Amino acid sequence: MVNSSSSPQPATPAPTGSILRPALTLFAVLSLACGLLYPLAVTGLAQAVFPHEAQGSLVVRGGQVMGSTLIGQSFTDPKHFWGRPSATAPMAYNAAASGGSNLGPSHPALADAVQARIAALRAADPGNTAPVPVDLVTASSSGLDPDISRAGADYQVARVARARGLPQAQVQALVERHTETPWMGFLGEPRVHVLPLNLALDQLAQPATRP
Repeated sequence: MVNSSSSPQPATPAPTGSILRPALTLFAVLSLACGLLYPLAVTGLAQAVFPHEAQGSLVVRGGQVMGSTLIGQSFTDPKHFWGRPSATAPMAYNAAASGGSNLGPSHPALADAVQARIAALRAADPGNTAPVPVDLVTASSSGLDPDISRAGADYQVARVARARGLPQAQVQALVERHTETPWMGFLGEPRVHVLPLNLALDQLAQPATRP
């Protein structure tokens, strides 16, 4: 027969203060380290080592910010090269809402959008019967691409040259100058950065200043 007096007694709960104090201390330390010190250290390191990138890779001309090398812009003037379409909402090239249309390849809305973009390119350059490069009529998954393919740039050379009254060879030379080669020579494909190319075109139209 077991003696009831020898049964284990329930453990006495620890005082609330002895549990709460370490928890609050750990919370404060982690908040300070992860919420303040770490972000400040990373930001300071980025500003010191990669200042241009840390500031958003901004393109500045004459003291004015024209855009970013990372974010595409909407160009619709025939005198400019047009970038890759954007499907971000509520406006195109919205860096706060990067994303694609999520439309499948057989979706009627996607087919209609592509046809409308082809029609706009044909209307801006009726004499151009070359196949339209796919990146000029389809949006990327990010909706923010600042580059187009070399084929996409070459397709627009004749239109831009005619609209600006420039020799086609001169515009083609600018495209060559703004063509970025694949990384390490083989990763990716040649691409053309649209914003610097258009800024270079606009610079040609400005009268030369006297020294």
